[in-house]
Amino acid sequence: MSYSDSGDTGPQGAWRSGGAAHAYDPYLHPELFRGVATRRVFAFLIDMVVISVPVILGYLFIAVFGVVTLGIGWALFWLAWPASVIWAIVYYGACIGGPSSATIGMRVMDLELRTWYGAPGYFVLGATHAVLFWVTVSFLSPFVVLVGLFNGRRRLLQDFVLGTVVINNSVRAPVPQTARTY
Repeated sequence: MSYSDSGDTGPQGAWRSGGAAHAYDPYLHPELFRGVATRRVFAFLIDMVVISVPVILGYLFIAVFGVVTLGIGWALFWLAWPASVIWAIVYYGACIGGPSSATIGMRVMDLELRTWYGAPGYFVLGATHAVLFWVTVSFLSPFVVLVGLFNGRRRLLQDFVLGTVVINNSVRAPVPQTARTY
């Protein structure tokens, strides 16, 4: 039986799970996780502003449209809440599924969401990440975010469930350019 089959540690001491090592080790690269918890809070606040502005504008449009149509347009208010939820899910999915694997708030705070094995995020992962966050905070109380203070990777509950990790993007060393042979 090989080390990767048993789920044990290999000869290099790296934990193996299903034949793959975790890409981000907080003990080998602590700089990737330094300040991540605080930055996630500020990124969340920035994202809430980005999500709220179009929602508020939509509500204002419906209010004005209702006045112009003598109250008939106010029937659109029943669509505003579901449209707000869809907008937030699409925002998170599109941003995390984009080339930077981060929402606008995460980009401002130099954060990036990655899978546990190092792959960038994708649309379904980003949308599911947002939905799981709101579900856990809604049903388990906002104190569930304290989970991030008690682990080395600063992962929240939805990160554990989805197998993601948020890293500090500003400390990544640039890859050196290879020498040309011609």
